[in-house]
Amino acid sequence: MKRANGDKPLDRELMESIIRRYEEATYRMHRRVNALIRRCIGEEDITLDQYLVIRYLRMNGRSISSELADVFGVAKSSITAIMTRLFDKRLIERVPDAKDRRVIYLSLTEAGRKLAEAVDGRIRAQLSTIMNQFSRDEALQFVETYEKLVDKLADLEGRGRATI
Repeated sequence: MKRANGDKPLDRELMESIIRRYEEATYRMHRRVNALIRRCIGEEDITLDQYLVIRYLRMNGRSISSELADVFGVAKSSITAIMTRLFDKRLIERVPDAKDRRVIYLSLTEAGRKLAEAVDGRIRAQLSTIMNQFSRDEALQFVETYEKLVDKLADLEGRGRATI
């Protein structure tokens, strides 16, 4: 199989080695990023899952439970439990659709937006410290390659550009 840039395809042994390294690096990266996020959440009295939902709502404005369940790959009952806790903490609000009262939109309250901004700021500060250890070219190459991987995975799923 010919590559777009003219390179030869990877042989089986090299491909297996690359996949093993990728799997191990991804596992370690997710574990460490999750730990970093938990540290940045700190005293906010929310879980990692609750923060991820808050972050999604901050980025997308509003959502419905079934969309969140699909985005995060969990059962709707799991999202309902998270939303109930966030509602009880007054971090989200439930807004019925004007035309169809069965549809309930979930969006951040002002307190939810402030919490998201505070945590996001701490996360960005930590990530900036890490990314500043790379050269400009290394950092750009990393993010471009990572974006390309996400796009290829989205294409494989038939969804086009991934949005999380």
